Amino acid sequence: MEGSSSTTFILVGVIFLAFILIASMIKIVPQRTAIIVERLGKFKAVYNAGFQVLIPFIDKVRYRHTLKEQAIDVAPQVCITRDNIAVEVDGILYLQVLDPQRASYGIDNYRFASIQIAQTTMRSVIGKLELDKTFEERESINATIVEAVDKASDPWGIKVTRYEVKNISPPQSIKDAMEKQMRAEREKRATIAESEGQKQAKINVAEGERQEYILRSEGEKQRRINEAAGRASEIEQVATATANGLKAISKAISEENGLNAVNLRIAEQYLNAFSGLAKTNNTMILPSDLSDIAGIVATATSVFNETRDKKK
Repeated sequence: MEGSSSTTFILVGVIFLAFILIASMIKIVPQRTAIIVERLGKFKAVYNAGFQVLIPFIDKVRYRHTLKEQAIDVAPQVCITRDNIAVEVDGILYLQVLDPQRASYGIDNYRFASIQIAQTTMRSVIGKLELDKTFEERESINATIVEAVDKASDPWGIKVTRYEVKNISPPQSIKDAMEKQMRAEREKRATIAESEGQKQAKINVAEGERQEYILRSEGEKQRRINEAAGRASEIEQVATATANGLKAISKAISEENGLNAVNLRIAEQYLNAFSGLAKTNNTMILPSDLSDIAGIVATATSVFNETRDKKK
């Protein structure tokens, strides 16, 4: 019994050791991950995603790298601007491992080294700019840092994709001064906008009055033209009517008993004229031959006769 128990114990131990050996031989590498394998302390190979087999006690996984793009926070640092203003600047660095072997053996810690280069480049770039320009030149600052870090990290098998400045924080006193400046600038723009509005309003009013005067004068001109045309038409019509009347009178005189009718009409108008004068005036001068109506009629008749003879 004791021999059988010992054999079983040894068998279990052998199976357990075999399981450990097999487990140490098999490596499952996740997607977008690379491992650096050394054999007896010397670089053996770079194993990418998938099922990999190692020799126990001989091969060893020395480094493990992610091939994904990494976002590394760059801690805030104090930078001095060109106009001697101390500002606190931080950012985010984005990089990716392209060559796992060089990232393992080219530098001890590529993440730390990339952060240091980004910070030193940041201090150098900010030192060339004035405070106001640091807020305007973010794009150029980012591009300069990316170029510097990417160039330095190329021997490490690292690719820097981009850098983003998160915050630029000047001292509180500078913030207060900038706030006053911005408030004054906003008030200035508001005053300019208001004056421009008033100017445009006056221009619009003047233009409206000008158009009103022009339209009014055009209307007055047209009214006078219409009145003149009306008076001319009236004179023409009166003249035409007078001419027609004279023609009718002349024709009537030439007919039988026409002259007698004219004599009667002249006598009536003569008497009516003196009767009208008697009504409107207290004093009236009478002709000496007022009673000789027949003579007056005869004189008028002779005039008509002479006119008729000339026409003939």
